[in-house]
Amino acid sequence: MANTTSAKKATRKIARRTEINKARRSRVRSFIRKVEEAIASGDQAAAQEALRAAQPEMMRAATKGVVHANTASRKISRLAHRVKGLSA
Repeated sequence: MANTTSAKKATRKIARRTEINKARRSRVRSFIRKVEEAIASGDQAAAQEALRAAQPEMMRAATKGVVHANTASRKISRLAHRVKGLSA
């Protein structure tokens, strides 16, 4: 348990940031899931639209430090590759 005033404040700050980060991570996962579902249904137009909506969310999460920038880029790249593959 935190004893000093500064440690107590740090604990409160960490709890606040954790809630915000959890919400951001959940939001990103929801956007990714929408793209995956569109890919699974085989609807390329819906998949492209979902990917277009997911990209800024994923990069925003990377900017905020919720996920690593390379991780976000990798996920976007792999989803884009799969969406492009639907046309074939």
